[in-house]
Amino acid sequence: MTDHMLEPLLQLNVEVPMMHHAPMMNGDATQQVILVQVNPGETFTIRREDGTLQCIQGPAEVPMMSPNGSIPPIHVPPGYISQDNTGVWRVVVTPHSECYPPSYSPALSPTHHLPPPYMTHPHFIPTSPAAYYPPASHGDVGPHQYYQHRLAPIYPEGKHVSKIQARSALVSWARAPRAGASGRGQADGAPPTCSYELLLADKGSDGKYRVVYSGEELQYTLTDLRPATDYHVRVSAACNSVKGPDSEARTFTTHSAPPDIPLPPRLSHRTKSSLTLQWKPPVDNGSKITSYILEWDEGKKNGVFRECYFGHQRHFKVMRLCPAVGYTFRVAALNDIGPSRFSTEMVFHTTGSLPQMSVAPRLLRAGPSWLVLEWTRPSSCSPEEEPVYMLEMQDESKGAEFHTVYSGTELSSKVEDLSRSTQYKFRLSACSAGWRSAPSSVLVCRTGADRPGPPTAPAISDVTPHSFRVTWDPPQDDGGCGDSTYLLEKSEGTSEAIGQWEVAYRGPLREHVCDGLRAATLYSVRVSAIGTGGHSQSTESVLACTLSLPPGPCHPPTIQVPAKHREVNLQWEACDGENESLLYSVEMRGPEQEEDDVTQVYHGTQTECTVASLLPGATYRFRVCAANDAGNGPYSDFLEVTTAAGPPGQCAAPVVSLTSHTCAVVSWEVSGASCSGADISGYRLSWGQDQDSLELVYSGTDTSYEVSDLEAAVSFCCRLQAVNQVGASPYSEPVWCRTPAAPPDAVAGLRVREAAPSPDRSEPFSPSTCLALAWDEPRCNGQEISHYTIAVGDDHVASSTTCHVIRELQPDTEYSVQVRAENAAGAGPFGPCLRVRTRPLPPPAPRLECAAVGPQSLRLRWGESGKGPLTNQVTYILQMEDRNQRFVPIYRGPSRTYRVQRLSESSRYTFRIQAVSEAGEGLFSETCSFSTTKSVPPTLKVAQLEGNTCEVTWENVPPMRGDRISYVLQVLGGRESEYRQVYKGEDTTFQLSGLQWNSDYRIRVLACRRCLDTSQELCGSFSPSTYFSPRRSPSASAGGAAVAGAASTRGLTDEQFASLIVLGVASFSIFIAYLLQLLI
Repeated sequence: MTDHMLEPLLQLNVEVPMMHHAPMMNGDATQQVILVQVNPGETFTIRREDGTLQCIQGPAEVPMMSPNGSIPPIHVPPGYISQDNTGVWRVVVTPHSECYPPSYSPALSPTHHLPPPYMTHPHFIPTSPAAYYPPASHGDVGPHQYYQHRLAPIYPEGKHVSKIQARSALVSWARAPRAGASGRGQADGAPPTCSYELLLADKGSDGKYRVVYSGEELQYTLTDLRPATDYHVRVSAACNSVKGPDSEARTFTTHSAPPDIPLPPRLSHRTKSSLTLQWKPPVDNGSKITSYILEWDEGKKNGVFRECYFGHQRHFKVMRLCPAVGYTFRVAALNDIGPSRFSTEMVFHTTGSLPQMSVAPRLLRAGPSWLVLEWTRPSSCSPEEEPVYMLEMQDESKGAEFHTVYSGTELSSKVEDLSRSTQYKFRLSACSAGWRSAPSSVLVCRTGADRPGPPTAPAISDVTPHSFRVTWDPPQDDGGCGDSTYLLEKSEGTSEAIGQWEVAYRGPLREHVCDGLRAATLYSVRVSAIGTGGHSQSTESVLACTLSLPPGPCHPPTIQVPAKHREVNLQWEACDGENESLLYSVEMRGPEQEEDDVTQVYHGTQTECTVASLLPGATYRFRVCAANDAGNGPYSDFLEVTTAAGPPGQCAAPVVSLTSHTCAVVSWEVSGASCSGADISGYRLSWGQDQDSLELVYSGTDTSYEVSDLEAAVSFCCRLQAVNQVGASPYSEPVWCRTPAAPPDAVAGLRVREAAPSPDRSEPFSPSTCLALAWDEPRCNGQEISHYTIAVGDDHVASSTTCHVIRELQPDTEYSVQVRAENAAGAGPFGPCLRVRTRPLPPPAPRLECAAVGPQSLRLRWGESGKGPLTNQVTYILQMEDRNQRFVPIYRGPSRTYRVQRLSESSRYTFRIQAVSEAGEGLFSETCSFSTTKSVPPTLKVAQLEGNTCEVTWENVPPMRGDRISYVLQVLGGRESEYRQVYKGEDTTFQLSGLQWNSDYRIRVLACRRCLDTSQELCGSFSPSTYFSPRRSPSASAGGAAVAGAASTRGLTDEQFASLIVLGVASFSIFIAYLLQLLI
């Protein structure tokens, strides 16, 4: 068996009935073998005798052996062929296999033993044609024909347990994938509908699982878990009635929690004065219980518990209790997580009998917030005993329970902090060391009332000369006495000078009318309340003043100062009567008003007034009356007054008529200024652009005036004033007008610019054929300038801006230029004439040539072009293209040659040139490209000559741009007239042989460069010749010195001789320059 898988299956949906068949022998009779061949992509499922299932994934060959000779029932779908031997395994075909392998293949069985019902079983309907597979490896098993039945495995993935608490946890899982060998979905093409089952076990991963959730959601919250418990969860999926296998178990542990609620404590022993309690420990929920809390109500039955024991013991004895009394207890457990909830309350009674009932307490005294109670000693109490009395009170506003308000040995007690006018119930009980009496009968008593608070401040209304009404509201605090009696008091005068208070009213009503008072008199009133609890404080006193009687008639007003043209000063005598403040009213009747039509011109306490805003030369009538709080007195007789003549009244606004943009006619009428009592003698007209800049432009008797020399499209303001013999009238209302728009003014400031204001690359600017004109913007006269007209000779050009470039002109030609502006109102006049002249044409670009070429330099030259003559003041600009394909200037000057240095060998460079003169910059020439040559090797120097060995060495030249370097060595010796080559190669050393002793030799060397791209050999110049003479060993030092001297004399080379000549010529030049300096 090459591959197999074993998986436990919790449930089989279908189990096909089994059928026996005849055995097929393979080996001896005691050991039978059934060989099952599993195709690739299929699963073989078997069930052992112990009930477990095993899944084997193909390809595999499964031999099944039976030592006892029994034959298992085998079931196969149609199309399968098998050969049988005796075996011990029981093979079951499970179409709804829940194993993880991606397909299903049933076991083998003889097809001739399968009855027709098995041939058409719905679980074995073929989905693909039968295929032939080669026989198994065993020789006794023939070829097989197999049928494939594929089932897509369904199993959820990615279980995750989160939000783990003591009693809950969230389990989530990923959606179950559907992937099988057939790769098919449902028959109708719809996506599969999957449901999930969540299984939970708390007895280990192999324990009994129970389904806690079934649905289509991908998560579920587990509740009602036990704290500190290990749980195991599995998830299975079912799609379209096909149930997948259970997932692997996922284990999690809930958190610890406070202990469970303990059982109620139980009584283990009791006496008259003690109770012994015990309790059992509850479940600790994962954390060890550290202590217990026992609480009791102290026998008060008020629901308030206090701690009586805290510790780790599970029993406690409560001492010093009263006999025959019930006490309520409850217990709670505590661990490191926290305390548990308290147990159920239990009531336990001490032993003993109740003594005689106590006598009910008696009320001794009562107050608004306190009660004093007393009681007698119980008759059943012995003289030696000192009982403790407990006085309990019931407050119905707080509940029906009695609460202890006193506990002690005294026979009386004062209960304080009570509410006034409230009913309370009291009972008394006594207890001693060995007994406690039952509560006495209930005493019902009530607290007293308190004195009421003051009423609200009284209010005064309906005031007359001899009476007024006083009202008030009840006090906010009546002291608990209910209805109150009110006391109203009054006094004549203010609060600082109050005499004796008199009672004006006493009764339950809250208002009263005080009458029989004196007129114009000030009174003070106050109110207080009287209840069963006492007399309240009086309110703050309130002032009330009775009204006065109406005053009598006044005398007519008089004039002490002559009347003016606009105002009259009136005076009158004070009205007879009491010393009181009076208000006077003055009424006026105008010259054109009816008899009953009057106007009030004054109202106040003074006995004089000034009436203004009158008409000059008009007659007015005035009268006066007095008034007080009681009303108005009768009016006096009329006083007739005529005002004096005055200056004219305000003129009506003048009318402005515009005749042109520089002229306006102003006219006015005289009716508005004639009512002044005197004739008008003249008019004054003011004119300006605003009210602050008005100037007098006319003064005379005419009723119109023409204003000229105005500016176009400007706002103007004017006003008019009339004059008579008395004075001048006020100015009229200002009148605004605006002159109409006009053509623009003449253009000024016409000038020529050196260059165009905004260069246009598409149309280059040339001073020889173009003129850049600019001018100042003239005044537009109320309309925006639309364009300008430029007259160049007989031609006209339009422009929308204050600058313009005129093109296509003749070089070196004079032109006459004028400009005018135009707007919607028309065209303005031409400005002054400007005569300008265009520049000559700039010089053309010369022809660029390369005069000399080197490896690191290029010598360029250029000549004059035949298109036109060049002046001496010509500057040339030479530009070279850089790596960024931009031309940069490398020379600017009058010279016609230039050497470009610091170039790279064997490289191509591009140049262009331009000529510049006073006429401007000419065009660039066409680009020219030149290439540098390759560098020849440098001149070498002989490095070393070693004695009689005649070994020659020279400097090494590194490869040049990858080209290899070779050397040529030449020797000139004896009587030879030319150098002969003795060596050519790449070494830097060579040994000369066959030389003659005491002969003179000269050697020189040059380097050659072998170009790889052109296969050309470039040779440098020879090195300076080096002289040497091979000699035998010297016999005397003198001879050696002579030879050395001769060698040094003959060692002067051509280069050294040339250097001496150059030095001499330089010295001579310096000397000549010095002489010339002295002569100058």
